[in-house]
Amino acid sequence: MGLMTLNQDIKDKLSRLNVLEKLIAINAVVFFLGLLLKVIMNGSLHVLELPSDFMAFIVKPWAIITYAFVHYDFLHILFNMLWLYFIAKMFLNLFSAKLALNVYFLGAICGGLLYMLVYSLFPNVFGKTQLVGASASVRALLIFICAYLPNQEVQFFTFKLKLWYIGVAIVFLDVIGLFGINAGGNLAHLGGAALGYFYARQYLKGQDIGKGFERFMDAFLNMFKSSKKGPLKTVHKNKSKVGGFAKGEFNQFNHQKKIDVILDKISKSGYDSLTSEEKEFLFRAGK
Repeated sequence: MGLMTLNQDIKDKLSRLNVLEKLIAINAVVFFLGLLLKVIMNGSLHVLELPSDFMAFIVKPWAIITYAFVHYDFLHILFNMLWLYFIAKMFLNLFSAKLALNVYFLGAICGGLLYMLVYSLFPNVFGKTQLVGASASVRALLIFICAYLPNQEVQFFTFKLKLWYIGVAIVFLDVIGLFGINAGGNLAHLGGAALGYFYARQYLKGQDIGKGFERFMDAFLNMFKSSKKGPLKTVHKNKSKVGGFAKGEFNQFNHQKKIDVILDKISKSGYDSLTSEEKEFLFRAGK
């Protein structure tokens, strides 16, 4: 009875996490699994790591995503997850969970591709290594926000900084890091940052470049869903339409447009330029 209660308690707590907090939980589980393998079998999560060599990558293509969930050093996962936790609060208050996942996974993919490309072009300089860590994904989310709301100010100790200052500083540190001992990791950071910047600039123009990836992932996940059909039932179609859209779709469209207008106002004039009604609307939309 106690085990069942514990099980239910864990499920309840997980269900209350937002999508990025769930990714933090997955990272933590994989980290402890890696520790367990090391202690019991003196092994590692090698099958999940991303190789620098393209030929080695071809035999385990899943590594372009799974490497972003692997950490072996406690400080590595601690700082990555702290960044992700604080970014999650701001990102999901402004954007959808699906957009967050698109940026996260595409950031990992772009970071991994840049890492493999440079290491393959200069094998004598870098040699053969393996890439792990969620840093590229976290960079993608951070730079997305900085590029989407560049003039938004955040409190940093006793003074305020605009987000684009923070974005430039992070990228500058990653460029310097290319000349250090973690050149591969910093290459991945820059790949993730580039994706975050390009995604945000296109999103400001009304183009979601992650839609294709989103459809691919939906199709992939649908392969594992049950294909059993339920009993036949009569469906009543709502013929009430506005401008060619169902009423619910039309309301959703208007709701999103209002959010976009408010976000555009923030990016140009800052959060303080909003009226109390706009702030209240954005707060309710975020919830």
